[in-house]
Amino acid sequence: MDVKLKINHELCTDCKQCEQVCIRDNIVVEDFAIETGGNCFECGHCMAICKAGAITLKSYDGKEDRIAEYNPREIPVNYDNLIQLLRQRRSIRWFKDMKIDKEIFDKLFEGAYYSPSAQNQQDVEFVVLDEKLNEFMELVYEIIKVEEDKFFRIKEFGDYLKDNSTKKFHPLLWGGKQLILTFSTDKTTAVIANTRLELLAYSLGLGGFYSLFILKADEIDHDRLMGFFPNIDKNKHMYSSFIIGYPKVKFRRTIPHKDIKVEYL
Repeated sequence: MDVKLKINHELCTDCKQCEQVCIRDNIVVEDFAIETGGNCFECGHCMAICKAGAITLKSYDGKEDRIAEYNPREIPVNYDNLIQLLRQRRSIRWFKDMKIDKEIFDKLFEGAYYSPSAQNQQDVEFVVLDEKLNEFMELVYEIIKVEEDKFFRIKEFGDYLKDNSTKKFHPLLWGGKQLILTFSTDKTTAVIANTRLELLAYSLGLGGFYSLFILKADEIDHDRLMGFFPNIDKNKHMYSSFIIGYPKVKFRRTIPHKDIKVEYL
């Protein structure tokens, strides 16, 4: 049997909460909790809910410093504060002439560390492009230029690479000097992870915007693009491209959006 859990039978109080939250029927409780070996994908629900702390996951041995108790009745951010953050969030394309250091990036990736993932695969990988940003952007153009007749922005990008003396801003990066790319086998997983990272960025006074044109490089020629990233599994795709930096401008008010359509069935 492939045992994924460590269960301390002396601590177990037979409360059965772990059995109730296991979506894979991997736990049964008689006099104490027992793992059935049925298909556990290490979501950790059993570990997180156990009042006695009797269950841990074997795969997380050595990461005990990541375990933190909290009061489930207390939400650390209230609705008003969170909705106000979402209201004030704007895409930022104009940045100060300063770069984000690794310590700040580490804080951002902490948000992605706790992000959910499809089937709990936890396979998201990030690349921060800095010194190799220009080299990467040249590759992007070489791949996406096949669509420059369809998209004026791509043609403008190519013209910029040939001669940027008449352009005030980079057509795809604008004032950005650093770029975060997100890779995963699942698109939704990657986007959720980067969105959490993005919101943390705004909480730290940073800003940025997403580029769909850069993502086209993966859509058009995945293999050629991935040649730039030899350390990333080629089965993963680049699903998010986020230019990030310190905002040069400060916006003063929210603006209305189109009404969201919601249907209750």
